[in-house]
Amino acid sequence: MIYSTFQDKKISKLGFGAMRLPKSGEKDEDINQEAVQEMVDYAMEHGVNYYDTAWGYHNGQSEIALGKALKKHPRDKFYLASKFPGYDLSNMPKVKEIFEKQLEKCQVEYFDFYLIHNVCELNIEEYLNPEHGIYPYLMEQKKNGRIKHLGFSAHGDLDVIYRFLDAYGEGMEFGQLQVNYIDWTFQNAKAKVKLLASRNIPVIVMEPVRGGMLAKLAPEHEKQLKQLRPDEDTVAWAFRFLQTLPEVFLTLSGMSNLEQVQANIATYEKNLPLTQNEKMTIESIVRDMLSKEILPCTACRYCTNYCPKELAIPDLLALYNEHKFTNGGFLAGMRLQTYDEDKRPDSCIACRKCEAVCPQNIKISEAMADFAQMMAKS
Repeated sequence: MIYSTFQDKKISKLGFGAMRLPKSGEKDEDINQEAVQEMVDYAMEHGVNYYDTAWGYHNGQSEIALGKALKKHPRDKFYLASKFPGYDLSNMPKVKEIFEKQLEKCQVEYFDFYLIHNVCELNIEEYLNPEHGIYPYLMEQKKNGRIKHLGFSAHGDLDVIYRFLDAYGEGMEFGQLQVNYIDWTFQNAKAKVKLLASRNIPVIVMEPVRGGMLAKLAPEHEKQLKQLRPDEDTVAWAFRFLQTLPEVFLTLSGMSNLEQVQANIATYEKNLPLTQNEKMTIESIVRDMLSKEILPCTACRYCTNYCPKELAIPDLLALYNEHKFTNGGFLAGMRLQTYDEDKRPDSCIACRKCEAVCPQNIKISEAMADFAQMMAKS
């Protein structure tokens, strides 16, 4: 196992994410505890010392399952992380109640790492609302030793992260971002990493293989990678890309079975960052993947001057591309909730005035109709 230094701690570069644990039944909360135990024991034996869970994972059962699995190991041999669930706005006034319950569920007296969870457009106003007292309470717990290191995770756009850090950046010791070689450009992860680096905030990576999307590529793309590294599995390229980024001290992987644990640990036995030529190959593959799936909107905003409904068409098309490319997911729906109802894609009246001035000849009205239909089904 290779390690990073975080302040005075030696942290495994690979972290164990507990969002996609093995299940024994159909429901998300039906966690196979025996399988989790085997996975955690193997990870501990092979040097993984960072374990990440959250209040809402597996319908509230992840913290319990991970706590049980870690209980047999000495407390000073692992670092445990959990998160305050502000993705649900009803939780905002409950920070003390939830924090106490999380310690109980995980069977620990303190969290090594604790995060303000999923900072985004939907919740930024409430996270910044002083009436909830979230930040002061968590800083108090840090002072009392019940939180060793405080940070945040974010799925929001760059401007949302700016607002959050302007308010609470002084207390943030680390930030957790969705970073992978697709989202480096597609979700502007490069700029987000740069922002955190400018404030001396080290980065933890989530979704390194984009929910499994980067574990298997099109045959022509896998062939390109095999020519460069014949002995490297496709999924390992996603991790090697992250090993190239000096800002990243830890990469979380939400592993679902022992085989994934074993494969990822084998990858992290060596630090093998990408060469310049390999990075160029990855960039070429990304361009090819995106060109086949997304609309070529350049956000020139000519269209917005002609929309009688005053829709933010480029922003909606960006969300449409995200939803389409990801084959669903939560991000587009989450952000659309922040739009007024008359500014969402189903408000398009298909007048096509925008299409008449679009330099990319995008059939915007068709995209809005398709987007509205997808959202109605989700």
